[in-house]
Amino acid sequence: MTAPTGFIDPAPRLAFSQRGSGLPVLFLHGIGGNRRNWDDQLVSVGGRHMAVAYDARGYGDSEDSNGPRHFPDFAADLLRVLDHLGVQRAVICGLSMGGLVATDFHARHPDRVAALVLCDTSPGLRKHMSPEDIERFLDARRKPLLEGRSPAEIAPGLARDLVSPRTPLDRVALLVDSLSRLRPESYLRTIEAVTRWDRSYDLGTIVVPTLVVVGEDDRLTPPEVGQRLASAIPGAQLAVIPAAGHLSNLEAPAAFDAALLPFLDALA
Repeated sequence: MTAPTGFIDPAPRLAFSQRGSGLPVLFLHGIGGNRRNWDDQLVSVGGRHMAVAYDARGYGDSEDSNGPRHFPDFAADLLRVLDHLGVQRAVICGLSMGGLVATDFHARHPDRVAALVLCDTSPGLRKHMSPEDIERFLDARRKPLLEGRSPAEIAPGLARDLVSPRTPLDRVALLVDSLSRLRPESYLRTIEAVTRWDRSYDLGTIVVPTLVVVGEDDRLTPPEVGQRLASAIPGAQLAVIPAAGHLSNLEAPAAFDAALLPFLDALA
């Protein structure tokens, strides 16, 4: 993997990459990702603004923490990143799990959020999945690893479930590589924390500019979920990315940037 720009202490030490200057835009990856998932946006956004992507605890080049994973840990880490960078307010752009972290962070620290970009995410799995569907989702993700298969072994099948059937093979390969780098113990603790988290949060209290992005072929958080999310946030914009699944920025970077960059430019 590309060497990070720097690290944030104390433990767990967080790795981050940074490019450009101006409007701060922080990118948060999903549960099967790492900061490299945002490489295209570090180039495109970093050419106009300050783009930062970091590895969540237990991912990529970041350290893990001991003991059970608690979902609010991720918001606490985001605050550490902002403080380390000396940034008072930033645009928070999160995909899937990263989108959940972004809204949780806004609920805890609204004064630190200039705008939100919520990509292929939802108000929480419990808001659009039944308890039975959640258990099936958990079992499907946990079982192969608990049976001793490696992330590299399960990555191709999992990637096929996440991407659009129209996604170019070189883009699918990037996701397979990302999934192959997962640390089983950290992934298992994180997926448990994310799916069990059920914080009551009124999206109507979000008053910062918000862009909701969803892949046209996203099967995990389909466009109708994105539409409901955007409708619940006052003034939110919705962008549907053609021929993209759950990793819309990775699968269709040009179309994703075409939706994202005008939104960011209007804020600068």
